[in-house]
Amino acid sequence: MSTLLDYEETTRTLPGSAALHYNEAGTGPVFIMLHGSGPGVSGWSNFKGNLPVFARSFRTIVPDLPGFGHSPLSELNRPYPEVAAGAILHLMDELDIRTAHLLGNSMGGAVAMAVALDAPTRVDRMVLMGPPGVNVVGTAVSEGGRRLNEFLAAPSRARMAAWIETMVADPALVTDELIDERMEMAMQPGVTETARAIFANLVDPRFRDVPPLWTQTNRIRQRTLVTWGRDDRMVPFENGLLPFRRMPNAELHVFSRCGHWAQVERKNDFERVTQEFLSRP
Repeated sequence: MSTLLDYEETTRTLPGSAALHYNEAGTGPVFIMLHGSGPGVSGWSNFKGNLPVFARSFRTIVPDLPGFGHSPLSELNRPYPEVAAGAILHLMDELDIRTAHLLGNSMGGAVAMAVALDAPTRVDRMVLMGPPGVNVVGTAVSEGGRRLNEFLAAPSRARMAAWIETMVADPALVTDELIDERMEMAMQPGVTETARAIFANLVDPRFRDVPPLWTQTNRIRQRTLVTWGRDDRMVPFENGLLPFRRMPNAELHVFSRCGHWAQVERKNDFERVTQEFLSRP
C-alpha cells in the first residue's frame, strides 16, 4: 500500500438527500481526514498521497466536505464549519461509527473543532493542520488569502499558480501538472460560484453573534496534535500558539521548510508524527 490507491476502488457515496462523497480504505480504528477549502479542492486531491499510508493502520475515510468535490452544498443557514460538522456527524451515523479520530487541514481543521464542540463524545483524538478560526496574529487577510480572493474574483491559470505558490515553501512543488489539475477541478460548472458562497458565509452578518472559534478552544478537551508549517503564508504559524495554550490536552509540532500543505511538502514527517500521536497509549 505504499503507492497510490485507485480512486474508483475507494470511492463511496452516501445514499439519500445528503449524498456525501468519500474515499475509504483500510481497517482498524476509524480515522477521518478533512480537507481544506481552496479552489478545486476535494478530499482526494488533498490526501490521495497519504491515504495508502494511513490505511495500513486505520479505517481511513476521506470525505468531500459539502460544496467541494462530489458532495453537494446544503443550505448555508449556519456558519459553514457548523454545516460541514453536521455532515460529518451524519456520515458517522450512516456508517455506524460511534467515535473516530479526526484530522483537519485548514478549513477542515475548523470543521474538526466544530465536530468536537458539538458532539465531544464522538471524537477520540484530533490532528489540526494550520486551521483558521484561531488566526488572531498577523494581517486581517494573509498573502494566501489575498491570492485566493483574487482567483475567486476572476479565475485564471496565472492566478491559480499564484495562489498555489503561497501554499508551499518550496516553489519547485508548483508544477504545471498540479496547476492544470486544480484548474480543471476549479473550472467545473458551479465550483467557483459555490466556493464564493462558502467564503461569503464566513463573514455573513447573520452570524455576527456566533462566538468566534478561538474563544471556544478551551472547551475542546480531546488529546489534540496541533501542527503548522513554519513558513505558512495562508495562516501564519504563530497562530498555533493560541490553541496550544488554550486547549488543555494539546501538543504543538511545527515543521520547518514547510508552508500550508504539510501533508505534501513534509509528507513522510507529517505521516510519521501523526501516526505516532494517534497510536501512542
